[in-house]
Amino acid sequence: MTTSATVGGGRLTECMTALVGEIRAVVDRGLPPELTAYLVGERLAPHLGDGELLTADQREGDPERYRQHVLHAESDGSFSVVALVWLPGQRTPVHDHVSWCVAGVHQGQESETRYRLVSDGRTAHLVETEHVVGPAGTVSAFAPPGDIHLVRNACATTAISIHVYGADVARLGTSIRRVYRLPAAEQR
Repeated sequence: MTTSATVGGGRLTECMTALVGEIRAVVDRGLPPELTAYLVGERLAPHLGDGELLTADQREGDPERYRQHVLHAESDGSFSVVALVWLPGQRTPVHDHVSWCVAGVHQGQESETRYRLVSDGRTAHLVETEHVVGPAGTVSAFAPPGDIHLVRNACATTAISIHVYGADVARLGTSIRRVYRLPAAEQR
């Protein structure tokens, strides 16, 4: 039986505790990463926008960079739930992930640029493949490889997203596997 390990400074709301239980039921099925991410996304979607999902402390941003609140890490390392708080203009580097991931926009709007790594055998470079704007309620799910992207808050208000990773982010400190550098002219 899987046991939980809530982390961070605050306790989970009743709504978040219920969501963690729903995620656990999916993850415990041991399905392939792509299917697990899809099914976790289905469980996350109905909770997005619920004012009872996060505490006031879990909604706090940081004026220097987007802020990560690790809300829950399953004690067996099978998944973590994180709230990311983005003040206007804040962004990630171009990166990929250590595991499957589900991201749901809880408040505000996020802008995402997706990339594909192209190699000729000697050199490699990134090619932009898609630009997606996600309003509140939007869910995206993916699994490596092919999960290279940059996320930013391009709106004038705070954005909050809930991320579920198939890894122990509390132990790792981040879900980012690798950061990719783009020429300055290509960074938005």
